[in-house]
Amino acid sequence: MAVAARLIEDRPHFGILLMLGAWFLFSLVDTSAKWLVIAGFSAFQLAFMRYAGHFVISLAMIARGGVTRDRFQTTHMWQVVSRAMLLIIATLSNFYALNFLPLTVTSAIMFSSPVIVCALSGPLLGERVGPWRWFAILLGFAGVLVVIRPFGEAFHIAMLLPLFNSLSLALYSIMTRKLAGVVATETMQFYMGALGTAVMLPMAVWAWQWPDTAADWLILIGLGVFGWAGHQLLTNAHRFGSANTLMPYTYSFMIYLSILSYLVFEHLPDRWTVIGAVIIVVSGLIIWKREQR
Repeated sequence: MAVAARLIEDRPHFGILLMLGAWFLFSLVDTSAKWLVIAGFSAFQLAFMRYAGHFVISLAMIARGGVTRDRFQTTHMWQVVSRAMLLIIATLSNFYALNFLPLTVTSAIMFSSPVIVCALSGPLLGERVGPWRWFAILLGFAGVLVVIRPFGEAFHIAMLLPLFNSLSLALYSIMTRKLAGVVATETMQFYMGALGTAVMLPMAVWAWQWPDTAADWLILIGLGVFGWAGHQLLTNAHRFGSANTLMPYTYSFMIYLSILSYLVFEHLPDRWTVIGAVIIVVSGLIIWKREQR
């Protein structure tokens, strides 16, 4: 049975650098997916390529120590599978939402995930949620409403998909907390890639569209490479710095996507998206500050 190494090094600045690199890679995944969606590729095909690339690289990495049955075993299989399925569902819903929404809107709504984690940490993890955290939770949801504007002309039903995505990512984060130090990272990476590939394959075959150019092929393959590399950097970042130290730098994702959205699609977020995103970030930072104390 593979178990996780518990090697921790006190190098927070290096951990921050890895965290910034991880979220830059994740922004490349979303930007590439948006590009391919505009080109006419289906969300099923994109999700399949995202996990197929992840699977091939993870299999190669886990096989470096020898391909034996023990390398793929874990006594927490159902938790590993459930965790992987949450991320797979979140990825598919995110890619589908990109058919209708700008990158800046999907990223702003997605970053309500830490707020949802805080709201669920009481009933699911037995953690105490005090008045300051409840204030931050309500503030975060207010920020989401500002972005979504459910009763305005700017509202699109697809905005509910990134909100569902946030809930899936929140549950994924909670399961990751429970499995950290119990199941090896490469084992979780392998099953995530394998399950995503298997689940998406039938739907990808049904909706498959052959790329016309070498550039489209490179971007399709890049989905899996960027996704796998981002998760590797994210995991390794926590070897060098605590979660409380690293958490604020997750919001670099919004900055990356805003820049890429402008450079690639010439799209700038409107003022309500910016205001809502700022409110969500402030609520997340309040939660982070309370966790530090």
